[in-house]
Amino acid sequence: MVGFKNRYMLMEVFLDPSKDLGVDEPVIITQFNLSKAIKDSILTNFGECGLASSLNSFQVKYVNPITKVCIIRASRDEYQKVWASITMVRSIANCPVVFNLLDLSGSIKACKNAALKCDELKFEQYKLLAGARLTPDSQLHMQNCLEKIKLLEH
Repeated sequence: MVGFKNRYMLMEVFLDPSKDLGVDEPVIITQFNLSKAIKDSILTNFGECGLASSLNSFQVKYVNPITKVCIIRASRDEYQKVWASITMVRSIANCPVVFNLLDLSGSIKACKNAALKCDELKFEQYKLLAGARLTPDSQLHMQNCLEKIKLLEH
C-alpha cells in the first residue's frame, strides 16, 4: 500500500505597507483566517468541485504571526490548484496581502528545516528593527514559534 503523497508549501505573507495598522485593529495572521481566505479563493476560481477535490488533504500546518511565515499542506495531485488559488488571494480580514512561495517540498521534514532557517533569519531582523522596544514577552513568543516548528509532524 502506498502512503498518501503531500506537498508542503512554505509561504511568506506580505501585508500592505500603505495600510496604517496602528490606527484600526491590527491584522493578525492566524491559521483560521488564512485557511478561510485560501478556501474562498479556491471556491471562487475553481468552483465547488475544485474546492471539494482540494480539501481532502488541505491544511494550514503552521503560521507565525510575527514573521508572517506559514506552512500549507496540499495533496500532490491538487497542490498546483491550491498554489494558484493562494496567489489569487488579495486580502485577509480586509487587509491587502501578497503571498511569496519560499519553498516547495514533498516532506514535512524538509519544509520544517526551511521554515526554521527562514524564521531564525527573520527573528534576527525583527530584533534589529525593534531595538530597545523589544519586550521579553515578544522574545518568548518568538522562541515559542521556533519550538512549534520543531514539533511539526504529518
